[in-house]
This record gives sequence, structure tokens and C-alpha cells, in this order.
Amino acid sequence: MIRLIPTTRENWKEALNLQVQANQNHYVPSVAVSLAKVHIRPDGDEYKYLPFCIYNTEDMLVGFVMITVNEITAWSYWLNGFIIDASYQGRGYGKATIDSVISHIKENYVHSKCLNLTVCAENEVARKLYEKMGFSETGDVYDGEIVYRFVF
Repeated sequence: MIRLIPTTRENWKEALNLQVQANQNHYVPSVAVSLAKVHIRPDGDEYKYLPFCIYNTEDMLVGFVMITVNEITAWSYWLNGFIIDASYQGRGYGKATIDSVISHIKENYVHSKCLNLTVCAENEVARKLYEKMGFSETGDVYDGEIVYRFVF
């Protein structure tokens, strides 16, 4: 249903045009902010930032996601900067992307034990999606958002 393609010189400008619905803007960072993190590394030099464009089977860009990993741990693997463009929401791309990210982590970081993400407390739609996909609240809060974890 989808393919995760690394964000490159060829596709980053198109990714900048991705937009969520207006009422979702305060829930997710823009693609530009996520791409800036690749260079700035706000979580520390031990983290690797892996930005991906999300394409459907018709090779249409439908979203963006970034995976952040600290390879020396078994638990610091993060899904962040996750956007499905407003015009493609409600078609299963969110679920397919989460499945693909989980597979990517399990295949490329075999010592990893889980995938984490944060979500705004009031973002009920996202919280329900993550819970349906097997994520659970950890009880932690990071940068004002609830931390969820999927254990492999």
C-alpha cells in the first residue's frame, strides 16, 4: 500500500508542500522543522535522524515520517514528524506507515525492543489510532506530549 523512500535532494521540496488539516496543524511539526532536526540533532549527537517520504502504489507522495534512533540502546527508537497529507487522510496510509516503520526498525536495528512516539493529549484521533495499532501510554511526558510505546 505504501513505500518509505528516504528524503533526498530529489523529493524534499515536494515534501515541504504536505499539509495536514487546518485543525491538526498544532499537533505535528512541519516537514521543514523535521528536516532541520536532521542537521541540528536536538536530541544529541548519539541520535540518527532518518526522514522518509511516504508514497502510495501510484507513486503519489502522501506523507512524511521521520525515524529517530539511538543505536547504542535497545529502547530509544522513535517515530516522529508523522504527516499524512490532508487530501490522503482516511485511506489507511497512517496504519500502513506505522506498520512499515515498525518493520524498518525490526529489520535494521535487530537489538531494538520497542518503538516510541509522542502525541498531544487532546489529539484523540491519533491516540485512538496508536492504541489500535498496539501502542500503550508509558506514563511519561516528553516536551508536553504523552509518550506511547509499541513493544516488539
